[in-house]
Amino acid sequence: MDIVLLRRLIDGVLLTLYRRYTAKELSALCERLGLPAPGDGDTKHERLVASLNACADDCLPDVAKAVLEQEELGQAERMALQDVLWLGRHHVQIPSRTRRELAREFDLSDHLGYSDRFMALLGRLWHLDNDPLGGWTTPSNSLRSQIERHVIRFPDDWTTEYFFEQLGAFEAPHPRFGHFLEGLASSAVLPDEPAQRRFVELANRHLKPAGAQLSQHGEADGYPQFQLGEHGRGTARPPRNLIFATLGKPDIRFTSALDNDIEVAERADEVLVYDRPVGKEGLLWKHLLSWWQETRNVPDQDQAARALYSRMEASLPPTSPGQKNLFWHYHHANRDRLNDVPALLPEIWLHWDPKTLRQRGAHAMQNLRMDFLMLLPGNRRVVLEVDGMQHYTRNGGTEPDSTRYAATMAGDRDLKFRGYEVFRFGHDELRDRDRAQPVLAYFFASLLDRQPSGPSGVPLSAQG
Repeated sequence: MDIVLLRRLIDGVLLTLYRRYTAKELSALCERLGLPAPGDGDTKHERLVASLNACADDCLPDVAKAVLEQEELGQAERMALQDVLWLGRHHVQIPSRTRRELAREFDLSDHLGYSDRFMALLGRLWHLDNDPLGGWTTPSNSLRSQIERHVIRFPDDWTTEYFFEQLGAFEAPHPRFGHFLEGLASSAVLPDEPAQRRFVELANRHLKPAGAQLSQHGEADGYPQFQLGEHGRGTARPPRNLIFATLGKPDIRFTSALDNDIEVAERADEVLVYDRPVGKEGLLWKHLLSWWQETRNVPDQDQAARALYSRMEASLPPTSPGQKNLFWHYHHANRDRLNDVPALLPEIWLHWDPKTLRQRGAHAMQNLRMDFLMLLPGNRRVVLEVDGMQHYTRNGGTEPDSTRYAATMAGDRDLKFRGYEVFRFGHDELRDRDRAQPVLAYFFASLLDRQPSGPSGVPLSAQG
């Protein structure tokens, strides 16, 4: 994320906001936006700028999000903030050619049947009205009025391709066009399931060759909800039950077999069950921490974070220093930005069978429990395994065991067919913390598309 640009854009917003509030209201404004208390200065603007200057870089995205949600902005200001935030997150790239070919085949008739909803979507994502940077002189010349005339009232005036051209859709940043597609498929814009599915089918004919697709992501008010993701990567559905940090095999029973509702019947204190919806961002540390605070009634965030970390760390096998080093490195390397990185869930149950492997015999599922799971944007499920000798030997590591190794690989293949990404580390490469640190730094940097950093959170290139 371009933090320098984001800070400059927020500074520009503050230049507008200080005129709307009295000096007495500045403290409440800063608190609402997540900024430090107003700083020193002779003017309201100087005090707000001092507050912004005191704001840490990793807090700026939350400040920008609060500004977008709570303050009335001009369309140019709003779009500039959105673009920086969206470009700094996971997004799907859709080439201009794909967008244009989709537009040429896209009949707007279904959407124009709900013209108010359609125009509301356009107003949220595109620059439609006069404003100081718009370049229009009268309301009658605004893009909004042109769309109302040539698309809504006289739909034969403009082709869909020309309409997209006027919006700027072909050159728009990838995340903005992605939000546009999701909006066009949404029941909030098109409350007609057959029409929703017609649009999704049309869009996917063009998106899939470019490595993208709209896939169903649950329901809202009885209508399907669709999310843009990478074609052939990730799973079709968000997880329903996350059973992790287990100290033993959970005793699970169905409270409603019809609805797939489960509970841990006994020894519930030996497992953690995250049962909240996982959204488009995946499961971040801040989501996990919020769940822990509310379910454990711990109002102090720092205290809750330490308790949650300790509880998860306690589930790691004492005989696997490699797992402990991986867990320690991830949290310490990201300690200054932990809220915005995916949660690293240890000892996660991916399969569950009430019978043992011996009881189930030839039909037993392999790899019931994995070392770590991460839920990334786009429904990506990433499994991390630290393989000790037990994965490929028998008799306490004295003899190779090709059968055991083959079973492990078969389990991996099954997971990959289900959409999981599986990464394996040899225990020896993580056994020593100093040796493990650069291996893990570059692995997580590649996985999360960020610069590798050491356990202090400082980029490796700056550590000398």
